[in-house]
Amino acid sequence: MQQESNKNRIDARFANLAENKECALVCYVVAGFPDFQTTAQIIDALVEGGADIIEIGIPFSDPIADGPTIQRASQAALERGSTPAKALQLAKQVRKKHPSLPLLVMTYSNLFVKPGWGDFIAKCKEAGIDGFILPDMPVEEASEYLPKAAHNGMATVFLASPNTPEERLKKIAQNSSGFMYLVSVYGITGARRTFENYTKDAVQRAKKAAGGKIPVGVGFGISKPEHARFMVNAGADAIIVGSALVDRISNAKNNRKAMLKELKAFSASLKKACYSSRA
Repeated sequence: MQQESNKNRIDARFANLAENKECALVCYVVAGFPDFQTTAQIIDALVEGGADIIEIGIPFSDPIADGPTIQRASQAALERGSTPAKALQLAKQVRKKHPSLPLLVMTYSNLFVKPGWGDFIAKCKEAGIDGFILPDMPVEEASEYLPKAAHNGMATVFLASPNTPEERLKKIAQNSSGFMYLVSVYGITGARRTFENYTKDAVQRAKKAAGGKIPVGVGFGISKPEHARFMVNAGADAIIVGSALVDRISNAKNNRKAMLKELKAFSASLKKACYSSRA
C-alpha cells in the first residue's frame, strides 16, 4: 500500500478508514517476545490479517498498566536481552517492509527520561515510529514531552478511563494526537469475558469530549470479535487488542508456523467485526 499522504501515517490511516466507514484494528506486540525474529513475523501476520496500526511495546521492568499476560511476556523479553535500541531496530525493519503502516511505541516514561526526551524521540523518529502511548504520562505533566513530540511530528496518545471527569476528558482530547485511548474497564490490561454498560457510556462520553476532532480508540480486555462489535457499536473509532494476542503467542511459541497462522486468522476475525459493525 502506498503512503496515503505526507501527514502522520496515523492521521492518514484514520482518514482513509473514515472514508470507508471502517473501524481501525490496532494490534499490540511485545518487542522481543518470544524473540525479535518472531516478533517481526508476528507483525507481518497481523498486518496480513487486517491490522491497521501496530503498537510496539518496549518492555519495561515496572509496567504498572499491564496485567499478568503482558507482564510475563515483557519479563521474558527482558531476560532474553530486549532493549529499547533493539526494539527500535525492529521498528526500522518493519518500516522498511511496510512503508505506510502506522507504528506506535507503547512503553513507560522512564525510557525517555534517562536519555532525554528529545534524544529518545528523535531516535524513534529515525526508526520510523509515528507516535507514542505512555500509560504513566498524565496530560498535566506533559509540558516537556508534548513540544518535543510535536517538533518531531509524533502523535501523543493519552489515556482516559471510564471515570475520567468531563473537563479532564476534554483536556486529554485536546492534547492527544493520532487518537485518544479510552481504557474500557477499571484496572489493568487482560482478557475479559464481557463488558458492562458503563464501558458503552464511557465510549460515548469520550466521543463527545473528542467532538469529532480526533478518533477514539478503545482498549483493555478486548479478546474476541463480539467484544470488537460491542465497542464499534458503542461508537469506537478503533479497537486496541493486546493481551489476547500475547496469550496466543505464549501458548504457541514453540510452534511458530501454527502461531503465525492463528494470529493472522484472529486478526482477520477482529477486522471483520470492525467491518460488519459499521455496515
